Amino acid sequence: MTYNDILTRLRYAFDYTDAQLVTIFAEAGHEVTRDQVKNWLSSEENPSYVQLTDNDLAHFLNGLINHRRGKRPGPQPVAETRLNNNLIVTKLKIALNLKGEDMINLMDLADFRLSNHELSAFFRKPENRHYRNMNDQVLRYFLRGLQLKYRPGQV
Repeated sequence: MTYNDILTRLRYAFDYTDAQLVTIFAEAGHEVTRDQVKNWLSSEENPSYVQLTDNDLAHFLNGLINHRRGKRPGPQPVAETRLNNNLIVTKLKIALNLKGEDMINLMDLADFRLSNHELSAFFRKPENRHYRNMNDQVLRYFLRGLQLKYRPGQV
């Protein structure tokens, strides 16, 4: 799953316009133009398509946290240069103020069953022996659950 696809799915789930996406990036202190956003959201066959980097998606997710929960006082978090699915879902969990049960309910909406123990393994530190990498399929189900919750009848 590409980062462009993740951005596209989040944009659809929350019904954000290009201007709102630019604002969300700005909330993390990352200035982007509307043209950059359009290039990230265009199809891969389009000659103007540009691949979204880890750092750009990390800025977007940090901006989404600030946008939905408000900026915390003090220095803002530094955007990561390398992302994985576990970190992406962790940032979405923070932005949407989700608890474990909420996340399991989102997965249920997308017809994917996950136990609390399986879910908690995704949020452990990588050094922990119970840590588990989230594969793209689980991330897709989570994003689908978001779409079904925030845009019912539109999916």
